[in-house]
Amino acid sequence: MHRYRSHTCAQLKKADVGATVRLSGWVHRVRDHGGLLFIDLRDHYGMTQIVADPDSPAFKAAESVRGEWVIRVDGEVKARAAEAVNPNLATGEIEVFAREIEVLSAAKELPLPVFGEPDYPEDIRLKYRFLDLRRETLHRNIVARTKIISEMRRRMEGAGFTEFSTPILTASSPEGARDFLVPSRIHPGTFYALPQAPQQYKQLIMVSGFDRYFQIAPCFRDEDPRADRLPGEFYQLDLEMSFVEQEDVLSTMEPVMRGVFEAFADGKPVTPKFSRIPYDVAIRKYGSDKPDLRNPIEMQDVSEHFRGSGFKVFANILANDPKAEVWAIPAKTGGSRAFCDRMNSWAQGEGQPGLGYIFWRKEGEAIEGAGPIAKNIGEERTDAIRTQLGLEDGDAAFFVAGDPNKFAAFAGAARTRAGEELNLVDRDRFELCWIVDFPFYEWNEDEKKVDFAHNPFSMPQGGIDALNGSDPLSLKAFQYDLVCNGFEIASGGIRNHLPETMVKAFEIVGLDRATVEERFGGLYRAFQYGAPPHGGMAAGIDRVVMLLVGAKNLREVTMFPMNQQAYDLLMNAPAEATPQQLRELSLRVVSQKKDA
Repeated sequence: MHRYRSHTCAQLKKADVGATVRLSGWVHRVRDHGGLLFIDLRDHYGMTQIVADPDSPAFKAAESVRGEWVIRVDGEVKARAAEAVNPNLATGEIEVFAREIEVLSAAKELPLPVFGEPDYPEDIRLKYRFLDLRRETLHRNIVARTKIISEMRRRMEGAGFTEFSTPILTASSPEGARDFLVPSRIHPGTFYALPQAPQQYKQLIMVSGFDRYFQIAPCFRDEDPRADRLPGEFYQLDLEMSFVEQEDVLSTMEPVMRGVFEAFADGKPVTPKFSRIPYDVAIRKYGSDKPDLRNPIEMQDVSEHFRGSGFKVFANILANDPKAEVWAIPAKTGGSRAFCDRMNSWAQGEGQPGLGYIFWRKEGEAIEGAGPIAKNIGEERTDAIRTQLGLEDGDAAFFVAGDPNKFAAFAGAARTRAGEELNLVDRDRFELCWIVDFPFYEWNEDEKKVDFAHNPFSMPQGGIDALNGSDPLSLKAFQYDLVCNGFEIASGGIRNHLPETMVKAFEIVGLDRATVEERFGGLYRAFQYGAPPHGGMAAGIDRVVMLLVGAKNLREVTMFPMNQQAYDLLMNAPAEATPQQLRELSLRVVSQKKDA
């Protein structure tokens, strides 16, 4: 028999009754039932119940073991009594009567519990991550992550893609965040950058004549922590395709992503066909370019009902600002003053002066609007708003007014709040959609100049003619995002593969030809020698896994994450370098003086 085990802790079934077996694993818990000891033995695969009675030579050892000790058990497989069968356990029909127990490794008193999985401070969980990873939910999430990545690989290969690896030490690239820099010992005073994404390399792969590339790519960004992204590093399904237009990329990747979700949705419905929503439409309907389509609320422009009305606040805004509009946020079932007041209080907590509303209730045979706005604009306008929004008795609508560019994000947050408060969101489904036609440029208010809105390597719609003859802020890009349940899970675009178009696009944001050649020399040089039209995208693996396993935090799907301060509590990183390391790298640390 093998030194440590003949079976795993998930293998034994009723057919094994009578067999002599050997198991090894961690003591999940010990239960004393009137002198009879029960040990739940756990390994990576599952759990088996071990029984030690006072007559067994293993009983003395069984009395000594504690939670998370590692033990070997030899014993006989017996069938459980009918009333003792555990249908929730793969091995629930049997138990192993111990004949011999060997302690392979004892455990000190635990700094955090493994059994039961109560909430515990994150700093302790991350410092003792090797214990945290033994907990059932987190362990299951990490295994699911591996299976999801395997499914992605299988589907990508089935779609004709080939996996290639790209360098980790590379040059700085404008991906929208700070680079992690790596000093060169051989070339003192110079630095490599860790890739924010394999963007330039995957384009060069297309120029090199490979047709369909993909990679499970590590990406590194030195940015402040965010709720939907881990600090430091993350992984993405990166891909690129040659001789394609936008439709080719979307129609190729939609079945791949839908298939991955369906494979791990645990029976939850997945959108059968992803809708294509232009960016401008998404902002106007949902107040966000990553809308949660499980929320049925769609905002509408109701400006004409307020223009010249008795509600002077909105009427004056519309009269004095040509950009101004009034948007309505319809809220089915929200027609009570108490709910409307709660929404108004929430808006004030968000730094807004308030949130205007109308709610409708039946008076006799008629449905009448109530609230200050309804009183000021009159019955006819109030009913016209209700009719436009498709509302009935017991419903409400909330209103925001001004320049949509300034209030759209708040309106979107109000839509989300109303949907959640009224329980309108169907949480047991995955709703995916493409957001298309993103702006190519945006106005950088801090630097008072035009800047790239998203990926600078995307092709502008209309090509170089549009760059030469249009207002930059009116241009759209061949760029698209894939959104699921309010999270952006992928982003991509058709690339700008023509050198003169590339130079012109960068000139508009203030970078001349010489700067483009210096900063993007490899890509710019490659485009001089025959570059195919190409495009692609990248899907965030961490976010996809988080959605599929129902986790609330990216740390619950990542094996060894940093904390919110970008510190690795397990390995104590970052750490100071030794004087010798600094000398070898020709570096000197300059202390940061704090303001008094």
